[in-house]
Amino acid sequence: MLDIKFIIENREAVEKSIAMRHVTADLDAVIAAYDRFRETKQALEEKQAEANQVAKTISKADPAERPALIERGSALKAETSTLGEKLAGYEAEFQELMLTVPNTLPDDTPEGKDDQANIEIRKFMEPPRVNFKQKDHIELGKSLDLIDFEGGAKVAGAKFYFLKNEAVLLEMALQHFAFKKAIERGFIPLQTPDLARNDVLQGAGFAPRGNESNTYRIEDQDLSLVATAEIPVGGLHANEILPEEALPLRYVAWSHCFRTEAGAAGQASKGLYRVHQFSKVELYAFTTPEQSAAVHEEMLELEESIYQDLKIPYRVVRICAGDLGAPAWKKYDIEAWMPGKGENGEYGEITSASNCTDFQARRLNVRYKDKASGKNRFVHTLNGTAIAMSRTPIAILENYQTDRGTVIVPEVLRPVMGIDEIFPKNGAVADATQKAAG
Repeated sequence: MLDIKFIIENREAVEKSIAMRHVTADLDAVIAAYDRFRETKQALEEKQAEANQVAKTISKADPAERPALIERGSALKAETSTLGEKLAGYEAEFQELMLTVPNTLPDDTPEGKDDQANIEIRKFMEPPRVNFKQKDHIELGKSLDLIDFEGGAKVAGAKFYFLKNEAVLLEMALQHFAFKKAIERGFIPLQTPDLARNDVLQGAGFAPRGNESNTYRIEDQDLSLVATAEIPVGGLHANEILPEEALPLRYVAWSHCFRTEAGAAGQASKGLYRVHQFSKVELYAFTTPEQSAAVHEEMLELEESIYQDLKIPYRVVRICAGDLGAPAWKKYDIEAWMPGKGENGEYGEITSASNCTDFQARRLNVRYKDKASGKNRFVHTLNGTAIAMSRTPIAILENYQTDRGTVIVPEVLRPVMGIDEIFPKNGAVADATQKAAG
């Protein structure tokens, strides 16, 4: 959430962000609602002050004057009650409209309406050239007995699944690997609740209800399943004032993630690429405004180092204005090469790294004590994906597959997984594979 005073004083910049993001927000309505709220609040405070003064006067007044003062006190009580009800309505209206206003944008933000306008910054490795027809992760998951989509659908419906055999070990190894890398860089490890209060979701920028919601809400409870660890970690320090010397405060958090993915269907979302439940290791940081730009680059560098160690071909892209979520001021994605995506392979989003400046912090009321000024200032918040356990296995299975129908295990994961290669389970294994296995 932006500061209303900032919106009024920097209206041109806010309107530019709204236009570039291709979203709808009526600043005239926002400011008018604020004026109603502010004027009513002032009127209420004046009536309350007068009521207090009348109450103090009654006990000292002459008996002849008391009936009129008591009558005035009763009238003021009724007026303050009416103004209080109006104020609550105006405040709710104002806050609801404020939620439609997105964060501002850096001057160098690429223009564009969707991900087709994102700008490639750099690449790591080239997609592998092979002399055999590569399978996608769905075929590999079946032949290697790693993923059971049919069983998941039987138990929970479409876009749910069971991981089996080495896929379970792969997820555990990836989680361990990501935590180790982040902890070495000073990140504090967390395992989060799978549920969060709806005001925490809203504070983090996730709509807990309505058409824009991508979350599962618990009926008759003020709770929703979390879509990412960004939500509970963002709420961890809500309504707190952090000491400046504690910043930047970095967390690496594991959670399950639940997303309705309404309308997400088709070839681009097949298999594990877009599912209703997965687990993820998330990076999150609370910083001073002066620290956030540097921490954003550090977070991206950590994400890149993870995929460089895994030896997965990828590219880094700068996200255009139209592809940004409302809280993000600036965002990078890492897109991994996925041979089974599209007709001849495509890059697919595998991590993100976002600087949300003080947008989430204002909603969640997370501040720090500025030692220089002695004032409380809002922190900046940043979030990024270390490893998403749905999409990273896609990249590993498809890039590390062999012409023998096996999958080589990335070297950095072998100590935890305890194996070097994943073999088919159906018995129809080529002679070379049998020799390698035996």
